[in-house]
Amino acid sequence: MANVLIIDDNETMREGVAQVVRRMGHKVCASASGSEALGIFKKTPADFVITDLKMNGMDGLEVLRRIRELDPDCPTLLMTAYGTVEAAVEAMKQGAMDFLTKPFAPEVVRLKVERALELRAARRMSERLRAENDQLRETEGEQQKTLVGATEAMRRLHEQIAKVAKTDASVAIYGESGTGKELVARAIHLLSRRSQGPFIKVNCGAIAETLLESELFGHERGAFTGAIKRRLGRLELADGGTLLLDEIGEISAAMQVKLLRVLQEGTFERVGGEQTIKVDLRILSATHRDLPKLISEGKFREDLFYRLQVVPLTVPPLRERRADIPELCRHFIAKHGPRCNPSVTAIAEDALTRLYAYHFPGNVRELENVVSQAMVFCEGNTITAAALPAHIRGEEAPPRGSTDLGSLELPSDSMTLPEILDDLERQLILKAYREAKGVKTETARLLGIKPSALYYKLDKYGIA
Repeated sequence: MANVLIIDDNETMREGVAQVVRRMGHKVCASASGSEALGIFKKTPADFVITDLKMNGMDGLEVLRRIRELDPDCPTLLMTAYGTVEAAVEAMKQGAMDFLTKPFAPEVVRLKVERALELRAARRMSERLRAENDQLRETEGEQQKTLVGATEAMRRLHEQIAKVAKTDASVAIYGESGTGKELVARAIHLLSRRSQGPFIKVNCGAIAETLLESELFGHERGAFTGAIKRRLGRLELADGGTLLLDEIGEISAAMQVKLLRVLQEGTFERVGGEQTIKVDLRILSATHRDLPKLISEGKFREDLFYRLQVVPLTVPPLRERRADIPELCRHFIAKHGPRCNPSVTAIAEDALTRLYAYHFPGNVRELENVVSQAMVFCEGNTITAAALPAHIRGEEAPPRGSTDLGSLELPSDSMTLPEILDDLERQLILKAYREAKGVKTETARLLGIKPSALYYKLDKYGIA
């Protein structure tokens, strides 16, 4: 749902356009004058503006100029009964997306609005992807450093990453939860010829089966209840770059068939669409599951397995690389120091002894959590054994239900608390959305929030 601002001093025309837009499922704010509309826009920015060209007081071109000062990317449609080539040219110079001559059919308005909102969404996505990739390129060295470790196992992994990154081969990344599989995928992307393109991740285990198809392939308007506009899927968004299918072992048999076609032909159709879309991307997969075992059990397609696993990479668990613990601790102290405790700069030998002795079922992710917690409770500038959690010290077992935060399937290998909370909120919304069978009003009721708040969160998390 988008916010659309409609400006026209003719009440009949204004309400007629507003009615068309409301039927599309969007929120409408109507105004009879340009000055009033600008005041509304400043308080509540619109996603799309439709304005008459000839109005008493401030005309449409001036409205357009003022709006572009406030939001240069806001698409604007000008409508007029005085349509001339000169007016159209001037409107386009001022940044108008399109020009509409009265009278016009409701269908024309609908198509123009759809086009404008798709354009704005594409621009925003492009900006996000560009910003992400700029950050990735700037921190290439840092990303490599996050794969901390000088043990033989990690040295071999770094060598494998460097070799496989030079190719376009599909890579299957194996490892227990919390070992750093996503970091390996990002490192491959950064060192590849596709580093200038987007890096897109899909957590196949965290998205309901009914939503995963739309998430991957996108959908056309009207494909299902609630599909009020076309939406691009992760496959299209990853075009020219890399797509990471995290927890690939969780996808259904039907989805495996559709994914196999993408790997074989590089083509697919959006949900509810007929147009065949071709993409150029590299697919990486990650899982903690035993795929050969799933194949023997009839739960995973063998042909898909061999398409995904041209090259297998295994990230060793922390218990097999305990010698890396001191370096990892120093890395996490430097990383989280500003947020947790800036005075902490080192870790004592007695603390390291306790960490060596612990089995770390949550692997590096759990170690990061332990170090962050110890920094909070540290009294001086050095983490001692006394600052470590009780179960690490061997004084008590981990609390029931929280036996390693690292054992939870979180979507990233290094996350801040706000990111973790966002992920938990997204999963809760998905659960409610499934129980409500996609009915948004019912979803909002189950969550105990207003529908407007739900729409915001659905858009934020890209759920619907």
